[in-house]
Amino acid sequence: MTLIKSISGIRGTIGGKSGDGLSPLDTVKFVSAYCQWLINNSNKKDLIVVVGRDARISGEMVSRVVIGTIMGMGIDVINIDLATTPTTEIAVTNEKADGGIILTASHNPKQWNALKLLNEKGEFLSADDGSEILKIAEQESFVYAEVDNLGSVKEKADYLNIHIKQIIELPLVDIDAIKAAEYKIVIDAVNSVGGIAIPELLRALGVKEIIELYCEPNGIFPHNPEPIPEHLTEISKVVKENNAHLGFVVDPDVDRLAIVNEDGSMFGEEYTLVAVSDYILKNKAGNTVSNLSSSRALRDVTRIYGGEYFASAVGEVNVVEIMKAKNAVIGGEGNGGVIYPDLHYGRDALVGIALFLSHLAKTGCKCSDLRSRYPEYVIAKKKMELTPGIDVDKILVSVKEQFSDHKIIDIDGVKIEFEIGWVHLRKSNTEPIIRIYAESSDKKSAEELAENIISKINSML
Repeated sequence: MTLIKSISGIRGTIGGKSGDGLSPLDTVKFVSAYCQWLINNSNKKDLIVVVGRDARISGEMVSRVVIGTIMGMGIDVINIDLATTPTTEIAVTNEKADGGIILTASHNPKQWNALKLLNEKGEFLSADDGSEILKIAEQESFVYAEVDNLGSVKEKADYLNIHIKQIIELPLVDIDAIKAAEYKIVIDAVNSVGGIAIPELLRALGVKEIIELYCEPNGIFPHNPEPIPEHLTEISKVVKENNAHLGFVVDPDVDRLAIVNEDGSMFGEEYTLVAVSDYILKNKAGNTVSNLSSSRALRDVTRIYGGEYFASAVGEVNVVEIMKAKNAVIGGEGNGGVIYPDLHYGRDALVGIALFLSHLAKTGCKCSDLRSRYPEYVIAKKKMELTPGIDVDKILVSVKEQFSDHKIIDIDGVKIEFEIGWVHLRKSNTEPIIRIYAESSDKKSAEELAENIISKINSML
């Protein structure tokens, strides 16, 4: 069993003993700490927290525990139940709530769940705020409300419609162009909330025909739910067999977007953000931001339009921080996460779909042809399992020393810039592994860059 405590929330497996996973007792403790943090940092008497969840099997159980705990802390709850992560984020601001909790373990398998914590802006917490909550939880320094001061619950099931309405009203979402293209689109929502949200969005955008794969929100994932090429063989086949224009795949909480070309090939998760950014920058001058592990292609496209590209540490909260500081018009992460600040500061596959289809329709080309317009880079993604006793910080320092004659960025792990590409090493916030990403102009070169670093680490160990 696994329980991972980080500044962005609490992630763990369901079942087993307290402290070994995300048990009901652990859920109560961390939700209580979050509520106490809200109370400590607010001068308001009546606080409100929005709660939404993906469709994973444990969601209803965890939701009941979370809602009861918030009420026990004397805070009112707006329960939007089955909802995407970006929908929950939007609900926080629309309701003028003081925070939000999203119950989702993103791309993790079905035995996982998590508490993702939001501030009053509907954004993930800062490192300092997250650390404060973990400290409150560790000390159990929370106080429950007296019986006359318990919180109440309101059920609001219409937030998907509100979210979609805000998307289709965006000036750069061109419904007329999408309708005129008469698209046939295949979708794979891994039997989570995307199965509710994506068909509704596509119908609102005027898509002519939708072929649904795994759109029943029962939490039974038909394949590994991370939307990467090795897990998308079925939708690739269905797109080709049905002569569809393209396919969309989302993760269980719908903040990551993968695209399948009309010939069944992958558009590439790194290029979701690149294509959407291309469209935005054509219509609105400005800067862009992605994290250190994202492709150089975004930098290249940004420079074409005279903008400036900035890199952040990995993590949505870090990307958002730099986006605000640099007044970026678009940003996100290379895992298919699009952050469009004209809507809200959160990764949002729904707005990503609307902007991508507007871009594709206005170019009038095939999906694969659009992909061919962008600089060609390949990222090799590796990982090394961590065992007790491994000093990751010491390893990273040694790597920096060995490559001291290259440009080094160490705001998040270690990124080494080579003439032919880069390698980024960092300890995962959500899994007991070191992530090793390498990018170059072809797969062989990227793999060689990554394997060279892995070999050096193994020699150190």
